[in-house]
Amino acid sequence: MVDALKPASPRMVWGVAALLTALSDALQARFPVITVQGELSGFTRAASGHCYFSLKDAEGQPAMLRCAMFRRAASLVDFAPRDGMTVELRGRLDLYGPRGELQFIVEAMRRSGEGALYEQFLRLKARLEAQGLFDADRKRQPPPFARRIGVITSTGGAALHDVLTALRRRAPHAQVFIYPTLVQGNEAPPAIVRALALANDRADAEVLLLVRGGGSLEDLWAFNDERVVGAVAESALPVICGVGHETDITLADLAADLRAPTPTAAAELATVSRQQCLETLEALERQLTRRLEQRLDAAAQRLDRLALRLARPGDALARQRRRLDLLSQRLGQVAPRTVALQAQRLAHLDQRLHRALPQQAQRGAHRLDALEARLQALDPRQVLARGYAWLDDGQGRALSSARQLSEGQDLRAVLADGEAELRVGRVVCRDAEG
Repeated sequence: MVDALKPASPRMVWGVAALLTALSDALQARFPVITVQGELSGFTRAASGHCYFSLKDAEGQPAMLRCAMFRRAASLVDFAPRDGMTVELRGRLDLYGPRGELQFIVEAMRRSGEGALYEQFLRLKARLEAQGLFDADRKRQPPPFARRIGVITSTGGAALHDVLTALRRRAPHAQVFIYPTLVQGNEAPPAIVRALALANDRADAEVLLLVRGGGSLEDLWAFNDERVVGAVAESALPVICGVGHETDITLADLAADLRAPTPTAAAELATVSRQQCLETLEALERQLTRRLEQRLDAAAQRLDRLALRLARPGDALARQRRRLDLLSQRLGQVAPRTVALQAQRLAHLDQRLHRALPQQAQRGAHRLDALEARLQALDPRQVLARGYAWLDDGQGRALSSARQLSEGQDLRAVLADGEAELRVGRVVCRDAEG
């Protein structure tokens, strides 16, 4: 290996590849493994999984370092790198021979200054999750055809422009209410809470969009504030949160009813595309037209069949005449038979009546004789004829006991052939046993 630290001989002529190899060896000997901090720029991920980007000076100095991170190292990164993010890279310097460019081979990447803040984020997330603020059963589905939409964001950011553009494109009929607020800095959390409270108090909108453009973890920290998360969870109106880019996740996203990857996506989730509605209406119109044509065709066919039947009324009259003739024949055959049967039945009943009348009269006479005999047996005159007499007190009250008599009492005795007036001389009462 050529010792690059020694001055080269003035007579030595280097080949380009040899010179670059020597410089690469010298760099690796002087800077074996180093850590460098800067801002990502032009980050791309190839189909092979390798990542290529530049690292700009974090202090704003005009300096840039080309970097390459191969697939194995890229798979170990636990976040999504993006342009503008401040990172710390660990690796080695190298010279890329085909272009003679200095590049930094990245072996590890981590976010600069975000380690402690990210740990705070995880602790706060676990605590709020234990309180049930992120539960799926408390989330509501925003109305699909909202006509009044509230937007909570900064009036000076690009997020508001993106949301208004999307709403104008998808739902130009919707009325938009803007609730301005700070979205970054120490004053942002109470401002966002006030904006949410104002939107709920006024109740102008059917759904609220809480949006902000992308940024670092520090830039988005207002949406991780516990006060903001609580206000989002307690909102009486459904909240769609679209903060940052697709890879950014805040605690307000988790507490909202819906989480959108970007502000534009939040506007799309809150509305149904006008074009989609028109296509649905066109499909319904085609279906309605097809059904109407089918009904009209069926009615036309039925009308044709009725017209054919009406066109030949003589056939219908002939059918009715034949039916009447058939009924007349059946009536002519049935009537004499019915009359004969009724005559036979009447003759039979007459015979039964003539036989039954004498028998009924004889049974009636026998019954009258029996009743007469019973009545004669009960006639008191028959008893008197046998030598008995009827006694009463002269007033018609019957006397049946000696105890009803007294000496000197006037009585009347009724006999079979007359009456006698009597007077009691002496009364003797016998016991019932005697």
